[in-house]
Amino acid sequence: MKIKEFMIKDVISTTKDTTVKELLQLLVKNKVGGVPVTDDSNRLIGAISDGDIIRYLQPRGRTVYDMFSLVLVNEKEDLHHKVTTSIHDTAEQVMKQKKDLQMVQPNDEIEVVLNIFSNHHIKKVPVVDDDLVLVGVISRGDLIRYISTSIIANADDDA
Repeated sequence: MKIKEFMIKDVISTTKDTTVKELLQLLVKNKVGGVPVTDDSNRLIGAISDGDIIRYLQPRGRTVYDMFSLVLVNEKEDLHHKVTTSIHDTAEQVMKQKKDLQMVQPNDEIEVVLNIFSNHHIKKVPVVDDDLVLVGVISRGDLIRYISTSIIANADDDA
């Protein structure tokens, strides 16, 4: 089976200039755990997961630097302060760059995305055309639903 047969085509995405505040609102409003990041031509340039945002908003702990008896202390930062000082940062500062992304194409076989999910700790895989234009997305849930409704259902009929 080809990826284009079960990918989600109505993709919620964002741009590199979206602020952290807007990004959080987008994820909450749409009840999604991540989004692809595209340029003005809808070409994939990165992706952001809820985990990326959590790691980005992680307050710094208190750090002590001893530079040959000159002690510098970086005071602990709390979550409220970190969030309020980061809400105008952009998606570009948070996202995983394209070079680090796993992606598939519509005509790839299902085994390609199955291999990606089994070897990487990611929840969604962008689907792009030859020009890296975003045309869809596949989540682990989409794959599980396909396996359950198509493969297992047909296996029961064959038994």
